[in-house]
Amino acid sequence: MRGFQRGEVWSVDFGLAAKVRPALILTGEPADDELDLVTVILHTTAVRSNCWELNIPKPFLKPGAFHLQQVQSVSAAKLERRLGSLSDAEMQHVLDRLAERLRFR
Repeated sequence: MRGFQRGEVWSVDFGLAAKVRPALILTGEPADDELDLVTVILHTTAVRSNCWELNIPKPFLKPGAFHLQQVQSVSAAKLERRLGSLSDAEMQHVLDRLAERLRFR
């Protein structure tokens, strides 16, 4: 295992089309009996100013936003490098907004 934790931001290899980009870790390391997957939210610099983009400025990130419409699970092997982490308050803000995004209408 790579030693990642929920709330950390890592460079993740999303493949040829999506490239290597920062992503916020939403889940911790999987248990031995689970798939080797981690759920993340992508960070983008192509900001469109919609309601699902969450700007959390950090010195280790280029200007941009975490895009709450881009939640996905990837193999933990795709995590390349830890960039930094969000504070507990910032992570709670992300989770609150994500809960809004996932609400059924």
